[in-house]
Amino acid sequence: MRKRMIIMLITAGVLFGGIFGYKLVKAKTSRSMAFQPPPSAVTAMTAAFQQWQPQLTAVGSLRAVRGVEVTSEIDGMVRAIRFRPGEEAAAGQVLVELNADSDAALLQAYEAAADLAQTTYDRDKKQFEVQAVSQALLDSEAADLRSKRAQVAQQQAIVEKKTIRAPFAGRLGISMVNPGQFLKAGDRIVTLQALGALFADFSLPQQELSRVKKGLAVVIATDTFPGRTFSGRITTVDPKVDPSTRNFRIEALVANPKKELVPGMYATVTVRTGAAESYLTLPQTSVSYSPYGDTVFIIEESGKGADGKSLLAAKQTFVTVGPVRGDQVAILTGIKEGELVATTGQLKLRNGSPVVINNAVQPSNEAAPKPPDE
Repeated sequence: MRKRMIIMLITAGVLFGGIFGYKLVKAKTSRSMAFQPPPSAVTAMTAAFQQWQPQLTAVGSLRAVRGVEVTSEIDGMVRAIRFRPGEEAAAGQVLVELNADSDAALLQAYEAAADLAQTTYDRDKKQFEVQAVSQALLDSEAADLRSKRAQVAQQQAIVEKKTIRAPFAGRLGISMVNPGQFLKAGDRIVTLQALGALFADFSLPQQELSRVKKGLAVVIATDTFPGRTFSGRITTVDPKVDPSTRNFRIEALVANPKKELVPGMYATVTVRTGAAESYLTLPQTSVSYSPYGDTVFIIEESGKGADGKSLLAAKQTFVTVGPVRGDQVAILTGIKEGELVATTGQLKLRNGSPVVINNAVQPSNEAAPKPPDE
C-alpha cells in the first residue's frame, strides 16, 4: 500500500508539473508573439533661438496733423472759385470769392463818415485851444470818431470774409460749391488736409499702460501698400482709461514725406516697447496644454533596427511657456536648444512610443501669419 501511495503521488506530481510547465511555456510564447503596433508618424522640428522684438499691436486710424473742412463764416453768393480740386494749396491762397458789392459800398459810406468825423474833430480841437468850443463838445466828437472808425473796421472784416482763403498749406479735396450758389454760414466748400505728417490714433488695454510712454517707436502698416511700413513715434498717451472699455488712447506722429497716406485710413500699429530678446521657440502646435501642466514630446534615439537604422521614441516632458507671437510660442524651461520636438501627432503618443518622422506637411510657424489670398 505504501509503495502504491508513493507511486500515485509521484505520478500526480509529474502530471501537474507537466501541465503547469505547458501553461508557462504557452504564456511566454504568447507574450513573445504579441502584436507590436507600427511607429506613429509625427512631424518634428529642432528647437532653436530666435530674436523677438517686444512689441504691442493694435488697430488704429490715421488723422491729419492739420485737417479742416473749409466753410464760409457768413452768408453770400459765390462769385468765383479760385482753386482746382485735388491741387496743393498754399497758406493764405484765395479759394472762393463771394459777392461783396453791397458790403464794399457800405464800407465806403462808413469810411466817408469816419473821414468827416475826423475832419470835424480836428477843426474843433483847434477851436478848443482858443476856448471857442467846450470840452464836452470835443469829447463828444472824439467818441463819435471812434464809433465811426469801429464801424469801418467791422465792415472791413465783413468784406474780407467774403474772400475765403486756405488757413494753412495742404491738399484740397473735391469742390462742393459752384459759381452762383448761395452759401450759408457753415456750408462746406472743400476739404483741406496737410499730408506731410499724420497722426495714428489707436487704443490698448489698461494692463499695457506701464509699457507705453511718449517717444517709443511705432511701425504703421496698411493693406493699401502691402509689404511696406511707415515709421513714427508716440507723441501723446491719454492720461485716463475709458471706463467702458478699460482701454487708453494713444497718438503717434507718422512721417509721410511722399504724401501716400491719407487721413481716415485703417492701419495696423506696432509699438516697439524695448530691446530685442532671445527666445527658444516652437510652433504652438508642439505644446499640449492641460490644467496639470503643459507638455511636449522630445524625439530621441531608442536603439538600432535590424537594418541598422536608428529607432526613434517619444519622451514626454513638462515645459514652461512664455510669450506667444503669431504661430510661435516661447519655451522658457523644459527643453534645450537643438532638441528634436514633435510638432504634430502628439495625441497618439505616450512615453516611449515608437515614432517615425514625416515632415512632408509642416504646421505653420510664422511670427506674423497672414490669411491666405482668396
